Amino acid sequence: MKIEILGMGCPKCKKLYENARAAVKDLNTEAEVVKVEDMQKIMDYGIMLTPAIAIDGQVKAAGRIPAPEEIKKWISAK
Repeated sequence: MKIEILGMGCPKCKKLYENARAAVKDLNTEAEVVKVEDMQKIMDYGIMLTPAIAIDGQVKAAGRIPAPEEIKKWISAK
């Protein structure tokens, strides 16, 4: 599983990255959590507001910081 945090590195983007890593750790699952800071790649997802999170290429949220509990639900649904 690949979890991408889409954003330019702002404090909100960093918080979302931390939340995603916490969710993966809490679930004790295998997942690659990566930051995507390339504006073209972010735009390729159709994202206009950051931060955003994509799991296996599917955008789950944009323009807000989902809590670890919400991220865990998305991961578990995979």
